[in-house]
Amino acid sequence: MKRADIEATLRKCLFFKDINNNNVEKIAALCHMSEYKAGASIFQQGDLGEYLYVIVEGYVELERSVALTDRKGRVVIDRLGRNRMLGCWSTLLNQPHIVMSSAICQKPTQVIVFKGNDLRRLMEKEASLGFYMCERLCFLLRDRIEHAYGALEKI
Repeated sequence: MKRADIEATLRKCLFFKDINNNNVEKIAALCHMSEYKAGASIFQQGDLGEYLYVIVEGYVELERSVALTDRKGRVVIDRLGRNRMLGCWSTLLNQPHIVMSSAICQKPTQVIVFKGNDLRRLMEKEASLGFYMCERLCFLLRDRIEHAYGALEKI
């Protein structure tokens, strides 16, 4: 995928809605593409998280393994398709963090990938971008927490 295609995909991403073109170009410069087969994991619960992802094509389920006394299982937290974002957001804190869910591809999936630390450095240089990203992150985390609670209620 060419850089212009990455920029176009970032502009369509719900997380980056309303972001200015200058910032899209700067973020696109941090990105590369990865592809996964159906059934493959983009990341696993318990991995050290470093990356953020935008789904270009495909379908991903975020799931968490749970153990309740003698019962064990998996709970789907969210289902994400084209133009949705996922990954280890704590990398923006510039601290290592363990991923709290797994991302499993339900069909062949293509994603844009970038390191959270690289985005953090860009946010530090561009205060308006940093504020924008923090605001968008608050909305995304709110939605993920709501989905997680909803999933746990089904146990």
